[in-house]
Amino acid sequence: MRPLTIFYLENCPYCRNARRALQELTAEVPAFAAVKIDWVEESRQPALAEEYDYYYVPSAFLGREKLYEAVPGESYMVCKTRLAFVLSKALPES
Repeated sequence: MRPLTIFYLENCPYCRNARRALQELTAEVPAFAAVKIDWVEESRQPALAEEYDYYYVPSAFLGREKLYEAVPGESYMVCKTRLAFVLSKALPES
């Protein structure tokens, strides 16, 4: 199973929402806990961040496929819904 790569910034409120949403989703859907997530703080790893095509954080990739990129003004529920889709795409195939 390929891990998700999620780019974030430490002080980003949207990134805090994403972490909270992921915690809730893994509690609500135990299968989601099987998804490995590599968190990349973009200011600490700018060379790696440059290799991916995104503008806003958080952004989630499965391999090089972008599955999610936050948008300014995005609500918590939109974030959570979109991350549920991301986790479902990253689940190991049965």
